[in-house]
Amino acid sequence: MRNIIIFTDLDGTLLDHSTYSFEAAVPALNKIKEMNIPLVVCSSKTKREIELYRQKLNNNHPFISENGGGIFIPKDYFRFEIADSGFKIVEIDNYLIIRLGAEYNELRNAIGELRKAGFKIMGFGDMTVEEISKLTGLDDQEAIMAKERDFDEPFVFEGNKEEMASLFESIRAKGLRHTQGEFFHIIGDSDKGRAVKILIELYRRLFNDLLTVAIGDSLNDVPMLEVVDYPIIVQRLKGNYDSQIKISNLIKAEGIGPIGWNNAILKILSVLN
Repeated sequence: MRNIIIFTDLDGTLLDHSTYSFEAAVPALNKIKEMNIPLVVCSSKTKREIELYRQKLNNNHPFISENGGGIFIPKDYFRFEIADSGFKIVEIDNYLIIRLGAEYNELRNAIGELRKAGFKIMGFGDMTVEEISKLTGLDDQEAIMAKERDFDEPFVFEGNKEEMASLFESIRAKGLRHTQGEFFHIIGDSDKGRAVKILIELYRRLFNDLLTVAIGDSLNDVPMLEVVDYPIIVQRLKGNYDSQIKISNLIKAEGIGPIGWNNAILKILSVLN
């Protein structure tokens, strides 16, 4: 059997849109563990948020936070030295961390400058825990974790299409970028695809014959989906697929969120096994 690595988004993909539960995906999650397949979380969520779900999933594999801003690799996970990977490695909290994203202060300053320029924009850093909880449906504990950001700033924006286009142009003029999942995000020179490619190359040092799978639901997942062998998207809350995701070999799962995740993963593992 060929070696398989699965990269997964969380919100609206492995996790239900409203309850943040992965219960519907348990059969596929059990199959992944049975087959000893690494499941790598690649999310817009923060380190602490992802750690919470990794604990619930009993997952000890590397993970990618804040839309590719940081790669967190448990120490001694790979049976070789990764310091020669060409990236600066920082050791914090039993992780080897590869930083790809912008400094958070730079992103916060950009939000402030955009607001002074007249854009009606508000980032998570401008909101209280209660406001984030109401906006996202997260409980207070997870809303606190969502505010503890390092590489990426989610934001909400009030304006028409022309004003939005002007906002995005202003973000680019600052040397920054934007992406979109459940919310808009302002980011630096990082994305999920760049981070996933780095981890794939590290896994290739362990496995000569490697197949890669990624599963998501939103526009910010496109860079991740573009760099794997089997890109999958699940249906969104209304039963549709994100029409902005256009990849030639895209697999469309039948089912919303974790239901589609479960169906697609079980199906593809039956084919690849």
